[in-house]
Amino acid sequence: MAQRTKEKVKRPAARPKEPAAARAAATPDARVRALEQECGRLKTELEAAHQRIAALEESRSLVAARIDGVIESLNGVVDRGD
Repeated sequence: MAQRTKEKVKRPAARPKEPAAARAAATPDARVRALEQECGRLKTELEAAHQRIAALEESRSLVAARIDGVIESLNGVVDRGD
């Protein structure tokens, strides 16, 4: 009987902790600027995601319409007995 090999579970690497000196050096203004930059980046990503969703919905709608057309054509062929 073949033996199963145990697979090692890979865990994601832990984020390196910020040194205390770096945390203390970060002024509230610098933190606000960093958060504003992150907010801007996230807004850009969200807008891109909304555009992608709209494109996918349009594509899905077109595909559904084509499938409906094919089904109607096949029903017509079956009804005629061809």
